[in-house]
Amino acid sequence: MNYKWNYEAPTPEQTEAAARLAAEANVSPVMALMLMQRGLTTAADIHAYFRPQLPALHDPFLMRDMDVAVQRLNDAMGRKERILVYGDYDVDGCTAVALVYRFLQQYYSNIDYYIPDRYDEGYGVSMRSLQTAYEQGVRLVIILDCGIKAIDEIAYAKSLGIDFIICDHHVPDEQLPPAVAVLNAKRTDNTYPYLDLSGCGVGFKFMQAFAISNGIAFSKLIPLLDLVAVSIAADIVPIMGENRILAYHGLRQLSQNPSVGLKAVIDICGMDGRDITMNDIIFKIGPRINASGRMQNGRESVSLLVEHNPQRAMELAEQINQYNDERKELDKRMTEEATELVSGWTDLEEKSSIVIYNEDWHKGVIGIVASRLTETFFRPAVVLTRTGDSVTGSARSVNGFDVYKAVQACSDLLENFGGHTYAAGLSLPVENVDAFAKRFEEYVSEHISQELTSPSIDIDAVISFRDINRRFQNDLKRMRPYGPDNRKPVFCTHQVYDYGTSKVVGRKQEHIKLELVDSNSNNVMNGIAFGQSSEARYIKTKRAFDIVYTIEENTHKRGEVQLQIEDIRPCE
Repeated sequence: MNYKWNYEAPTPEQTEAAARLAAEANVSPVMALMLMQRGLTTAADIHAYFRPQLPALHDPFLMRDMDVAVQRLNDAMGRKERILVYGDYDVDGCTAVALVYRFLQQYYSNIDYYIPDRYDEGYGVSMRSLQTAYEQGVRLVIILDCGIKAIDEIAYAKSLGIDFIICDHHVPDEQLPPAVAVLNAKRTDNTYPYLDLSGCGVGFKFMQAFAISNGIAFSKLIPLLDLVAVSIAADIVPIMGENRILAYHGLRQLSQNPSVGLKAVIDICGMDGRDITMNDIIFKIGPRINASGRMQNGRESVSLLVEHNPQRAMELAEQINQYNDERKELDKRMTEEATELVSGWTDLEEKSSIVIYNEDWHKGVIGIVASRLTETFFRPAVVLTRTGDSVTGSARSVNGFDVYKAVQACSDLLENFGGHTYAAGLSLPVENVDAFAKRFEEYVSEHISQELTSPSIDIDAVISFRDINRRFQNDLKRMRPYGPDNRKPVFCTHQVYDYGTSKVVGRKQEHIKLELVDSNSNNVMNGIAFGQSSEARYIKTKRAFDIVYTIEENTHKRGEVQLQIEDIRPCE
């Protein structure tokens, strides 16, 4: 693929500042420059970044309504009221419900959890769930990862004598629901210093505040951090600030002492005994937890995540693994259909967005299909399907474009919508589909830049192979976990040559296994270029070429590195 390579060379002033910072922080000048690009300008900043500390988490009572929320929860427990922990059916919602339920269950027994059925009830607060809660004598609902727009539903609950505490991270409307407390750092009157917590992260802060108010040691919360890490990775929230601290320690918990349910998922994925990464969550753990809500009901995932019995946990993990296999088959078929449909558009080059509708598509995987279309065609995508009398959709975005605002611009055509910068959900009447597609395209075309709809690679630094020494590799490890706002560094090296042993590999001979040298050192670097076998003929001519790559640990040879080549370009 012909990527555009984006690289802005440092100015002399930046190079000088990086040299000073490198000496102060005991890192290489290249590393110092990359850390400066991430907003870390002092040795203290770098130290805090390399070693995230749990005591650096913000005081949860800085969040508006937190004191009210804790008081209402304490009152409910004191009066022995029935409490219901309610959440969305995706990974963030299921982990959030599991976290709050597991923590409170240690101190209170009159509590249950509820996940709405994606197909019978839809997203958020359903009237059916409120009726069920009322019949069961529920007096307090703690709702997580949804609820911020459920104004009418929560007003109805209030009329039934049911109070709500909302723990959400989605963008609210101007009017908030009539809940007892609304914990959401995206409120216009927000007082909390960090805006990008996941829904599970907000639940964690609530439990942190509850623990403080009741004299419970913070150490009791640490076993729940594996759930927070899973939510952060799966919900694609920024990995800087407070999320970085939570993700760092959550991954440690996930790798060293995971909860019984997550341990079963790790075993099912064949990852027992190894350090779990954010990618492991995104591509292995997260999809399996999600599969229950996509194919059946998310309650099964929560049941797994709160299970204490290892044998029962393994049975549940095997069940959701089967759902995931079914989901993959469905995802593959729908993605192929959608890709073929869009590829056939005669005016594709003129479009800035993709909106497609098929009333027979499975509601549970339209978000995945939208993501695939975005990755393939480099445009914001909305995939729509029929659900009863309405049309349901999932929107996904390219890096740098706020798809939530694009959906919001069509709000008069919609029945409901919600989400954040890179992902949104919506529903609308069938008769509005064409009008929505037109309006969405108009908004995107007016607000997106050409660069965002073209395949490109952002390069962090231009280096030579001699820069890739043990110290540099160790500092790269200390930059983990990677994710939005802290992506894995991408490097460029000019004037590299085949060492003479590079070869085409793969079942279809589609990849290149490389051994390379550059013009500035004698280091021989191993590399893999997936799907780039078309470049092999040029490489074998012994002429120089430039590469863009990430630096990976070689899983087969411990301690060695391998370059994952993203793009190859013959030298001019």
